[in-house]
Amino acid sequence: MMRSYGQYCGLARSLDVVGDRWNLLIVRQLLIAPARYRGLIDGLPGIATNLLADRLRVLEASGVVERRLADEGSVVEYALTSWGTELRQPIESLIRWSTPLMVGGPDGDSFHPEWLTLAVPALLDTRVKVRPAATVGLEVGGPPFQLRATSSGFEVGPHDGRDLDATVRADPTYVLGLAAGALTLSDARALGLVEIDGEESVVRTVFAA
Repeated sequence: MMRSYGQYCGLARSLDVVGDRWNLLIVRQLLIAPARYRGLIDGLPGIATNLLADRLRVLEASGVVERRLADEGSVVEYALTSWGTELRQPIESLIRWSTPLMVGGPDGDSFHPEWLTLAVPALLDTRVKVRPAATVGLEVGGPPFQLRATSSGFEVGPHDGRDLDATVRADPTYVLGLAAGALTLSDARALGLVEIDGEESVVRTVFAA
């Protein structure tokens, strides 16, 4: 049974649905991509399987998450409903708000590179006003990603094989610092924190201070 604050307040009622521990992180994973149950377990280090099942039931009953058949036609995956996807904006706002909490690095916390696909656009979209038509590779450990800058915003996803204007190799902490504007590319280069192949001028424009 879903617990309630019992308050006729939009914030309280929103927290009735997504305020429990893990709920917003489940939404984070599904904003990245629909996922099977096993994929959610893998993407949420530390969650117990029975707790994930309980949280999914609540989110589904509330109309935030839905189950559907994957492309193979017989495997169930979880996805956000159209209403659930409206949580992108408040989650991106929380990511931007978290910048002072992130400057110290992971400090032993787990990290999955795929989390950058949500964080980097959230940090760049409100900070970089002039966006070049550019595609920059991001190598932060694991499979490479691509950062696309377009007139409508920034997108990060797996590299789809298209030509890259440049490639950035760095620890995820420094990529987040660049995206947040807490670290300049000049300082990162001078300290040897970032390697760039290709057109450095494009990278400077994308991560404009």
